[in-house]
Amino acid sequence: MLPRINPWAWVPSLYFAEGIPYVIVMTVATVMYQRLGLSNAEITLYTSWLYLPWVIKPFWSPVVDMFRTKRWWIIAMQLAIGASLAGVAFTLRAPDNIRWTLAFFWLMAFSSATHDIAADGFYMLGLNAHEQSLYVGIRSTFYRVSTIAGQGLLLMLVYSFELYTRNTVKAWNCVFAGTAVFFLLVCLYHVIMLPHPEHGIHEKHKTGIFAYRFTETFTTFFQKEQITTALLFLFLFRLPEALLTKICPLFLLDNVDNGGLALTTAEVGFVQGTIGTIGLTIGGILGGIAIASYGFRRMLWPMVATISLPDALYVLLAYYQPENILSINICIGVEQFGYGFGFTAYMMYMLYFARGRQQTAHYAFCTGIMALSMMLPGLIAGKLQEHIGYLNFFILVLCLVPVTVLVSALIKVKHDYGLKK
Repeated sequence: MLPRINPWAWVPSLYFAEGIPYVIVMTVATVMYQRLGLSNAEITLYTSWLYLPWVIKPFWSPVVDMFRTKRWWIIAMQLAIGASLAGVAFTLRAPDNIRWTLAFFWLMAFSSATHDIAADGFYMLGLNAHEQSLYVGIRSTFYRVSTIAGQGLLLMLVYSFELYTRNTVKAWNCVFAGTAVFFLLVCLYHVIMLPHPEHGIHEKHKTGIFAYRFTETFTTFFQKEQITTALLFLFLFRLPEALLTKICPLFLLDNVDNGGLALTTAEVGFVQGTIGTIGLTIGGILGGIAIASYGFRRMLWPMVATISLPDALYVLLAYYQPENILSINICIGVEQFGYGFGFTAYMMYMLYFARGRQQTAHYAFCTGIMALSMMLPGLIAGKLQEHIGYLNFFILVLCLVPVTVLVSALIKVKHDYGLKK
């Protein structure tokens, strides 16, 4: 029997590795294509499709269960992510670099979504119930740290290389090549340090049953009480934020003459990747404490307000176009704090709606719908912004807040879910 490996040796690194490719695909790619000269319409259309692997993740997860072990999938997907990072670096200087880099971003997105499935399953196999609760905060913390590293540090490094090389393509090439080497080293570390939980052997005998019941699981999800209301809420609660998410980094980077704020790549990395992430994290923590203290029903409307009202800050930023980086940091920090606090209501409702005999699978369906709700508005966000301009776009986002209010008014929770007993 193999000696047991301390969870500190692999839980932090595993969830740090989980966050890096996601933030690169969802945020860093958007900034890169803006710096390469693509239009906002092209950027949002291309990068929004990268959400698709997370949309179909619930349907793909049985395959991860049916074949090989979770450990094998983690190593294989980390290797694929490292290879896709190298592929982006290698093809950035190719004649048809947009098409090739998008292909490798697709590989990265699919590998990252698959890695999420395997990592979460491995976490439950590798730790007992007490350890799972003990390390849940650790995994969340290191996932957030990876977000700061990916969205903040990487963009700051790109800016430094841009100044040094005076060549945007070469700067991105260097950073992606370095990230690929780093990620492959992380993969090698996990080859050595990930444990071999003996439960993984027994899991394989259950996969046939899981595959057989998948159709039943899918059917029972859509037979749940208030399914129509739940689908409306899951699709539309974050509609304003779904539009904002794709446009915000482009707005921060764009020229003042175009209605943007003309920040450097490093400033965007700091504003969104550091200040924004810290605000988001603090908001999420306080949101969880609030629901645990007062319950979902009492906190729903304060959370609707905090996720919606700060959107007005983008209207102010687009109208005044401030040059003071401190005021921009404050606005982004407040908006992300409000989003983190308000998003807690969305997460808690998914947990509430997924309750029942097949709650794990039903929650996975909810997360797929959540990804789809971000993907579809993102596809048209850039085209819409180019047509009406940044200021009118942010005004339109603010006008869509009543949609969030309406779908929130429709949902019914039978008891004060989440209230500390």
